[in-house]
Amino acid sequence: MKAVILAGGQGTRVRPITETIPKPMIPIVNKPVIEFLIDLLRQHRFDEIVITTAYLASEIESYFREGSRFGVQIGYSFEGYCHDGTVVPEGLGSAGGLKKIQEFSGFFDDTFLVLCGDALIDLDLTRALEIHRRNNALATIVLKDVPREQVSKYGVVETAPDGRILRFQEKPSPDEAISACANTGIYIFEPEVLDHVPTGEVWDIGKHLFPRLAELKLPFYGVVLPFSWIDIGCTADYWHATQMILRGEFKIDMPGRERMPNIWEGLNVGVDFEHTALQGPLYIGGGTCIEPGAVITGPTVIGRNCFVESGARIDACVIGDYTRVSSFAELSEKIVSGRFCVDRRGEQVDLASAGYTFVVDDTRERRAWTIEQQILIDFLRAQNTREVGAS
Repeated sequence: MKAVILAGGQGTRVRPITETIPKPMIPIVNKPVIEFLIDLLRQHRFDEIVITTAYLASEIESYFREGSRFGVQIGYSFEGYCHDGTVVPEGLGSAGGLKKIQEFSGFFDDTFLVLCGDALIDLDLTRALEIHRRNNALATIVLKDVPREQVSKYGVVETAPDGRILRFQEKPSPDEAISACANTGIYIFEPEVLDHVPTGEVWDIGKHLFPRLAELKLPFYGVVLPFSWIDIGCTADYWHATQMILRGEFKIDMPGRERMPNIWEGLNVGVDFEHTALQGPLYIGGGTCIEPGAVITGPTVIGRNCFVESGARIDACVIGDYTRVSSFAELSEKIVSGRFCVDRRGEQVDLASAGYTFVVDDTRERRAWTIEQQILIDFLRAQNTREVGAS
């Protein structure tokens, strides 16, 4: 069976994380979000997958390639162009991208599934497909009730008792919303649905296609099924998703091995577990060194090839790959890499402009401090050593 994963967006609400990686490649416990979706598709026998790409397309394409190591076949539909050697993304909208695929190759020859590439789900896709076919639907949306104060993040629908969608409303204010039943970005379509998408225009599924289907009173249904859904819509969602997974509220197969209860590690990890204060749930990526005297409290993810110095204190954080956390750093509820630091609400601290690159930096950088910075570093390290010794 066939599926499409929409992965061309720029992820502006997840910056600065998405300045160097596309949103679907954001790591959740060191595994890209989109890889979880591909695993789920394979489990439900969707083994022919096209990924629409635009922004930082090569990051996705070089990771998944033709899909064989993930047990599926993967192709790509790039939306953009090259100018003076620079790749410029130029999205066609979610519906426009589907239309391009169909006109290019006629890929959609039977019922197909569409997923947004920036969410974690554990939906029974087989059950959703059965309901779609039983309804003889042209299009089906998987729906989920959300708190009314959050409806402005989603498209919401009004349905008849039989599930037929009467009205579709894209990202309304809470006061104007026709319901709190949200579009989860999980769609089942018949190929004929694309007859309602114009050629060569930027068209969105939620903003343009769905209102048209509802207006024409076509067999357009919504289905409510029990499943977990974590939408990585903004930086705060990313932090929250990691916390949920480590606490076991969204089940995944944890990578690596469970070295101690609730503490997992990858390969080639340098940690003295007897002399380092580690409290799970905690995941430590491969190639990472944690010096004795560091204090790390979960739920926390330490990425690959990181270096955490003695005396550092980390609590409920996501530490990106190749990040050095200095001995005098105290990080709580942060998303951190060698280039940036963001708190759980998405507020950013520019480490470089603030002059604090010596607190958190890139493990691959060759450190070269000014005399003033070195004096401050020596002072903070000495002070930190006294505090650790006293405790």
